[in-house]
Amino acid sequence: MTDKIKLDILSDVVCPWCIIGYKRLESVILQMGIEDRVEIEWHPFELNPHMPPEGEEIVGHMSGKYGMTRAVSLQNLGNMAQLGEEAGFKLDFFDGMKMVNTRDVHILLDYAKSHGLQTQLKLRLFEAFFSERKDVSDRKVLAGELDAVGLDVEKGLAALKDEGARERIQIQENYWLGMGISSVPTMVLNQSGFLRGAQGIDTYKMVLTGLMNKKEKILM
Repeated sequence: MTDKIKLDILSDVVCPWCIIGYKRLESVILQMGIEDRVEIEWHPFELNPHMPPEGEEIVGHMSGKYGMTRAVSLQNLGNMAQLGEEAGFKLDFFDGMKMVNTRDVHILLDYAKSHGLQTQLKLRLFEAFFSERKDVSDRKVLAGELDAVGLDVEKGLAALKDEGARERIQIQENYWLGMGISSVPTMVLNQSGFLRGAQGIDTYKMVLTGLMNKKEKILM
Protein backbone atom coordinates (compact mmCIF):
# COMPACT_ATOMS: atom_id res chain seq x y z
CA MET A 1 0.00 0.00 0.00
CA THR A 2 1.39 3.39 -0.93
CA ASP A 3 1.54 6.16 1.64
CA LYS A 4 1.50 8.85 -1.02
CA ILE A 5 -1.26 11.33 -1.67
CA LYS A 6 -2.31 11.11 -5.32
CA LEU A 7 -3.35 14.38 -6.96
CA ASP A 8 -4.68 14.14 -10.50
CA ILE A 9 -4.80 17.65 -11.95
CA LEU A 10 -6.79 18.59 -15.03
CA SER A 11 -5.50 21.75 -16.63
CA ASP A 12 -4.36 23.52 -19.77
CA VAL A 13 -1.07 25.42 -20.14
CA VAL A 14 -2.90 28.48 -21.53
CA CYS A 15 -5.07 28.69 -18.39
CA PRO A 16 -3.75 31.38 -16.01
CA TRP A 17 -5.83 30.09 -13.10
CA CYS A 18 -4.21 26.68 -13.53
CA ILE A 19 -0.70 27.95 -12.89
CA ILE A 20 -1.85 30.31 -10.11
CA GLY A 21 -3.55 27.40 -8.37
CA TYR A 22 -0.57 25.10 -8.87
CA LYS A 23 1.95 27.61 -7.51
CA ARG A 24 -0.19 28.04 -4.39
CA LEU A 25 -0.44 24.27 -4.03
CA GLU A 26 3.30 23.89 -4.55
CA SER A 27 4.06 26.46 -1.85
CA VAL A 28 1.90 24.57 0.64
CA ILE A 29 3.55 21.25 -0.21
CA LEU A 30 6.96 22.83 0.37
CA GLN A 31 5.86 24.52 3.61
CA MET A 32 4.54 21.20 4.92
CA GLY A 33 7.70 19.39 3.82
CA ILE A 34 5.74 16.63 2.09
CA GLU A 35 7.29 16.74 -1.38
CA ASP A 36 8.06 13.02 -1.16
CA ARG A 37 4.54 12.21 0.02
CA VAL A 38 2.63 13.77 -2.89
CA GLU A 39 2.33 12.27 -6.36
CA ILE A 40 1.02 14.58 -9.08
CA GLU A 41 -0.27 13.46 -12.47
CA TRP A 42 -1.50 15.92 -15.09
CA HIS A 43 -4.47 15.18 -17.33
CA PRO A 44 -5.54 16.90 -20.55
CA PHE A 45 -8.25 19.49 -20.77
CA GLU A 46 -8.38 21.84 -23.75
CA LEU A 47 -9.86 25.23 -22.97
CA ASN A 48 -10.36 25.86 -26.67
CA PRO A 49 -10.36 22.54 -28.55
CA HIS A 50 -11.64 24.17 -31.72
CA MET A 51 -9.15 27.04 -31.73
CA PRO A 52 -7.85 27.54 -35.30
CA PRO A 53 -4.09 27.21 -36.01
CA GLU A 54 -3.62 30.98 -36.17
CA GLY A 55 -4.98 31.43 -32.62
CA GLU A 56 -7.01 34.38 -31.38
CA GLU A 57 -5.96 37.66 -29.78
CA ILE A 58 -6.53 37.20 -26.04
CA VAL A 59 -8.69 40.25 -25.29
CA GLY A 60 -10.93 39.62 -28.27
CA HIS A 61 -11.08 35.97 -27.28
CA MET A 62 -12.24 36.81 -23.77
CA SER A 63 -14.81 39.26 -25.09
CA GLY A 64 -16.24 36.71 -27.49
CA LYS A 65 -16.15 33.68 -25.17
CA TYR A 66 -17.24 35.31 -21.94
CA GLY A 67 -19.19 38.33 -23.19
CA MET A 68 -16.80 40.81 -21.55
CA THR A 69 -16.14 44.33 -22.74
CA ARG A 70 -12.56 45.13 -23.68
CA ALA A 71 -12.18 47.23 -20.53
CA VAL A 72 -13.37 44.41 -18.27
CA SER A 73 -11.15 41.90 -20.09
CA LEU A 74 -8.09 44.10 -19.56
CA GLN A 75 -8.99 44.62 -15.92
CA ASN A 76 -9.33 40.87 -15.40
CA LEU A 77 -5.95 40.23 -17.02
CA GLY A 78 -4.38 42.81 -14.75
CA ASN A 79 -5.95 41.19 -11.70
CA MET A 80 -4.68 37.76 -12.73
CA ALA A 81 -1.18 39.13 -13.33
CA GLN A 82 -1.19 40.49 -9.77
CA LEU A 83 -2.34 37.16 -8.35
CA GLY A 84 0.35 35.42 -10.38
CA GLU A 85 3.00 37.72 -8.93
CA GLU A 86 1.74 37.02 -5.41
CA ALA A 87 2.03 33.30 -6.13
CA GLY A 88 5.56 33.71 -7.48
CA PHE A 89 4.79 33.38 -11.18
CA LYS A 90 5.04 35.97 -13.97
CA LEU A 91 1.90 36.31 -16.08
CA ASP A 92 2.93 38.62 -18.90
CA PHE A 93 -0.23 39.58 -20.78
CA PHE A 94 1.25 41.61 -23.62
CA ASP A 95 -0.37 43.49 -26.50
CA GLY A 96 -1.17 41.07 -29.31
CA MET A 97 -0.91 37.97 -27.11
CA LYS A 98 -2.89 35.08 -28.56
CA MET A 99 -4.76 32.13 -27.13
CA VAL A 100 -3.68 29.08 -29.12
CA ASN A 101 -4.61 25.47 -29.79
CA THR A 102 -3.02 23.09 -27.25
CA ARG A 103 -3.70 19.59 -28.60
CA ASP A 104 0.01 19.11 -29.42
CA VAL A 105 0.94 20.24 -25.92
CA HIS A 106 -1.22 17.54 -24.33
CA ILE A 107 0.23 14.85 -26.60
CA LEU A 108 3.73 15.84 -25.50
CA LEU A 109 2.75 15.90 -21.84
CA ASP A 110 1.49 12.33 -22.25
CA TYR A 111 4.83 11.42 -23.86
CA ALA A 112 6.71 13.14 -21.01
CA LYS A 113 4.70 11.19 -18.42
CA SER A 114 6.08 7.91 -19.75
CA HIS A 115 9.59 9.28 -19.12
CA GLY A 116 8.95 10.66 -15.63
CA LEU A 117 9.23 14.29 -16.75
CA GLN A 118 5.60 15.34 -17.04
CA THR A 119 5.59 17.98 -14.31
CA GLN A 120 8.91 19.39 -15.53
CA LEU A 121 7.54 19.82 -19.06
CA LYS A 122 4.21 21.15 -17.81
CA LEU A 123 5.87 23.92 -15.80
CA ARG A 124 8.29 24.68 -18.63
CA LEU A 125 5.34 25.18 -21.00
CA PHE A 126 3.50 27.38 -18.52
CA GLU A 127 6.58 29.61 -18.36
CA ALA A 128 7.09 29.56 -22.12
CA PHE A 129 3.54 30.74 -22.77
CA PHE A 130 2.90 33.14 -19.93
CA SER A 131 6.35 34.46 -19.03
CA GLU A 132 8.41 34.23 -22.23
CA ARG A 133 5.89 35.22 -24.91
CA LYS A 134 6.27 31.94 -26.80
CA ASP A 135 3.66 30.33 -29.05
CA VAL A 136 3.18 26.85 -27.59
CA SER A 137 1.28 25.75 -30.69
CA ASP A 138 4.47 26.19 -32.74
CA ARG A 139 6.27 22.86 -33.06
CA LYS A 140 9.67 24.56 -33.23
CA VAL A 141 8.93 26.09 -29.84
CA LEU A 142 7.76 22.73 -28.52
CA ALA A 143 10.95 21.07 -29.77
CA GLY A 144 12.97 23.56 -27.76
CA GLU A 145 10.96 22.93 -24.60
CA LEU A 146 11.31 19.17 -24.97
CA ASP A 147 15.06 19.61 -25.18
CA ALA A 148 15.05 22.01 -22.22
CA VAL A 149 13.74 19.33 -19.87
CA GLY A 150 15.91 16.55 -21.26
CA LEU A 151 13.41 14.72 -23.44
CA ASP A 152 14.22 13.18 -26.82
CA VAL A 153 13.09 15.82 -29.31
CA GLU A 154 12.85 13.48 -32.29
CA LYS A 155 10.71 10.94 -30.43
CA GLY A 156 8.55 13.67 -28.95
CA LEU A 157 7.83 15.25 -32.32
CA ALA A 158 7.16 11.79 -33.76
CA ALA A 159 4.38 11.41 -31.18
CA LEU A 160 2.68 14.46 -32.71
CA LYS A 161 2.38 12.56 -35.99
CA ASP A 162 0.98 9.45 -34.30
CA GLU A 163 -2.79 9.32 -34.78
CA GLY A 164 -3.02 6.82 -31.95
CA ALA A 165 -1.44 9.31 -29.55
CA ARG A 166 -3.85 12.00 -30.74
CA GLU A 167 -6.82 9.68 -30.23
CA ARG A 168 -5.65 8.76 -26.70
CA ILE A 169 -5.77 12.41 -25.69
CA GLN A 170 -9.29 12.74 -27.05
CA ILE A 171 -10.37 9.61 -25.17
CA GLN A 172 -8.90 10.98 -21.92
CA GLU A 173 -10.60 14.33 -22.40
CA ASN A 174 -13.92 12.67 -23.14
CA TYR A 175 -13.57 10.56 -19.99
CA TRP A 176 -13.19 13.61 -17.76
CA LEU A 177 -15.97 15.46 -19.54
CA GLY A 178 -18.14 12.43 -18.87
CA MET A 179 -17.20 12.71 -15.19
CA GLY A 180 -18.71 16.19 -15.17
CA ILE A 181 -15.47 18.19 -15.39
CA SER A 182 -16.24 21.34 -17.36
CA SER A 183 -13.64 23.80 -16.12
CA VAL A 184 -10.04 23.90 -14.94
CA PRO A 185 -8.13 23.65 -12.79
CA THR A 186 -9.83 20.63 -11.27
CA MET A 187 -7.98 18.36 -8.87
CA VAL A 188 -8.95 14.79 -8.08
CA LEU A 189 -7.97 13.90 -4.50
CA ASN A 190 -6.85 10.31 -4.03
CA GLN A 191 -9.31 9.28 -6.76
CA SER A 192 -12.19 9.97 -4.40
CA GLY A 193 -13.09 13.65 -4.48
CA PHE A 194 -12.82 16.80 -6.56
CA LEU A 195 -11.43 20.24 -5.78
CA ARG A 196 -12.47 22.72 -8.43
CA GLY A 197 -10.86 26.04 -9.25
CA ALA A 198 -7.69 27.80 -8.11
CA GLN A 199 -7.97 27.68 -4.33
CA GLY A 200 -6.27 29.81 -1.70
CA ILE A 201 -3.28 28.76 0.39
CA ASP A 202 -5.43 28.01 3.45
CA THR A 203 -7.72 25.69 1.49
CA TYR A 204 -4.83 23.70 0.02
CA LYS A 205 -3.25 23.40 3.45
CA MET A 206 -6.51 22.19 4.98
CA VAL A 207 -7.08 19.64 2.21
CA LEU A 208 -3.53 18.27 2.27
CA THR A 209 -3.52 18.10 6.08
CA GLY A 210 -6.77 16.12 5.98
CA LEU A 211 -5.40 13.75 3.37
CA MET A 212 -2.16 13.29 5.30
CA ASN A 213 -4.07 12.50 8.49
CA LYS A 214 -6.10 9.85 6.68
CA LYS A 215 -2.91 8.28 5.34
CA GLU A 216 -1.32 8.28 8.79
CA LYS A 217 -4.36 6.54 10.30
CA ILE A 218 -4.30 3.90 7.57
CA LEU A 219 -0.61 3.20 8.19
CA MET A 220 -0.93 2.95 12.00
